[in-house]
Amino acid sequence: MSSRRMTIATGSLLTASFSAVMIFSFSAGADDEGPMSGKGGKAVDKAPAGVELTTLLPEKIEVDNSSKETAITATVKNGGTKDSGAIRLLVVGFDGLSVKGVEGCAEIAEKDLPEGSNSGFACAIDNLAAGKSKSYAVDATFDLKKEGKICLPVQDADGKKTFWQQGPVPFGANNPSPNAPATPLLLGTDNSPVTPGSDKAGGDKSGGAKSGGKELPKTGPADRILPLGAVGAALISAGAAGLWWTQRRPERSGS
Repeated sequence: MSSRRMTIATGSLLTASFSAVMIFSFSAGADDEGPMSGKGGKAVDKAPAGVELTTLLPEKIEVDNSSKETAITATVKNGGTKDSGAIRLLVVGFDGLSVKGVEGCAEIAEKDLPEGSNSGFACAIDNLAAGKSKSYAVDATFDLKKEGKICLPVQDADGKKTFWQQGPVPFGANNPSPNAPATPLLLGTDNSPVTPGSDKAGGDKSGGAKSGGKELPKTGPADRILPLGAVGAALISAGAAGLWWTQRRPERSGS
């Protein structure tokens, strides 16, 4: 092979190798979601035999200080030995954290949101195989002048049972940096508002949602359960139907 041909061949090989490295690096970076955590999660109703449903949230997110926008990955996992059957994941925002969109999921009508929440989406899952997980890209905004919380209940298809619920668990920072391009927030940390003396949670400091003037039960560190009231709603996304909350309260004698 002539010197000129060898040079061209060598150059082509290096270019191909460089391209492969770039593609590999990009793919690896795109799939790297960082550490995930089930902090604030708790089993509620008993799941079908062999099914073990849990959720995960990023341990750290960043809020753009100018737009207030942030991105969150919500993951539901079946760690059991049998398929889950039809289930749904709810993504609900509280206080300073507002859920603006969840890829592939339907928005919950305002009138059907649990008391104390400001936004929510329902994600219908036909079946989650044993040992598998499914992740959703969540677009949200975070008002750094308030505390902000997110809740991930996992229910059966019609919402009568809640097998698992993570939260409402806070994202926050002890020392927000309003002058920086972005503020990092940690899962399980109450946010200290940027403005001194502002209303940290926009209401109840415990962060618990309320229904009918009464604080709802809790899960996780605060042992808080998201309200599952008996109000009907329709999933507005194509092919999805039957969204409602089921109130979980003990019967009162003499009522």
